[in-house]
Amino acid sequence: MSNIKILVVGCGNMGRSHALAYHQLDGFEICGIVSRGDSKETLNKELGGGYPLFSDYSLALKETKADAVCISTYPDTHEAYAVEAFEAGAHVFLEKPVAPTVEGCERVVAAATKANKKLVVGYILRHHPSWIKFIDLAQDLGKPLVMRMNLNQQSHGKMWDTHKNLMNSMSPIVDCGVHYIDVMCQMTKAKPIRVSAIGARLSEELNPGMYNYGQLQVSFDDGSVGWYEAGWGPMASTKAFFIKDVWGPKGSATITAQNASSEDQSDNVDAHTKTEQIRLHHAEIDSNNEFTKPDEWISTEDEPDHDGLCKREQKYFLEAIQNNTDLTDHMQDAINSLKIVLAADEAFKTGLTIQL
Repeated sequence: MSNIKILVVGCGNMGRSHALAYHQLDGFEICGIVSRGDSKETLNKELGGGYPLFSDYSLALKETKADAVCISTYPDTHEAYAVEAFEAGAHVFLEKPVAPTVEGCERVVAAATKANKKLVVGYILRHHPSWIKFIDLAQDLGKPLVMRMNLNQQSHGKMWDTHKNLMNSMSPIVDCGVHYIDVMCQMTKAKPIRVSAIGARLSEELNPGMYNYGQLQVSFDDGSVGWYEAGWGPMASTKAFFIKDVWGPKGSATITAQNASSEDQSDNVDAHTKTEQIRLHHAEIDSNNEFTKPDEWISTEDEPDHDGLCKREQKYFLEAIQNNTDLTDHMQDAINSLKIVLAADEAFKTGLTIQL
């Protein structure tokens, strides 16, 4: 089977890691690297040089005749770039979120279906062995579940510029929230029924109406509830910025990433997916209300790093193309998680609880 020619579009944190995976994996062949600025030259040098470089996406797509496209640009370009790739006959790996709107997300999925091409969305936690274990443990805790998660980032320098650019199209609870809402949906296997949210605008550098701190609350039809909190900026606290925790009638499971959750790691992309250990607490008590089982500490120190996780994602993308995998559920899950976080955005802006 011949290599899949892949066009890499966007060379930031995620684009760099995906390009590194394509560079290393048998089955892929990078046919071009696209960015508007000079990040493509930096990436090309890291990869050993020799790859064609482009500043114009449409031109690159036409000249390379790529079999597949990896899109890791800002979210406001995702829909147009993905649809254009499908119309050119290419498969697409698309960083989350699929689009800034539910309608845009649905148009991307429709374009993939019409072209009979694969669409894989960058839900990196779905490929993380420790997070898969965390979800499995949650499913054994009984119902309902209480899910508590956050990822706040005290950003400065170039990362604050990146976050401000991201907030030109969406808030932190939308951009990052799709990951953790997807996790909650996997944990409960239940239908979300309503969403509410709070938020605050903490910087005058943001566009009018945008907010850089938010927390959403979601309720499910099995009685489960969850919250997700995300805030970006130089004013953010680094205390308790990394919480990944789930309770059920039978106990609780908690990611206890001591190194990743230390106060100097809030803006470290590689730390955001770390688990290091999972603490499993058993709620069973005796006649004196004392616990009958000790807590278990499940080591996950052998987990892959950020680049390793991106490599797992790209293996999945490769196998989906080679094996003609049915990705209907994968694409529908992407639509559903986006619906929930956008409902939270609406809840903040209107002050209302949104019924789903």
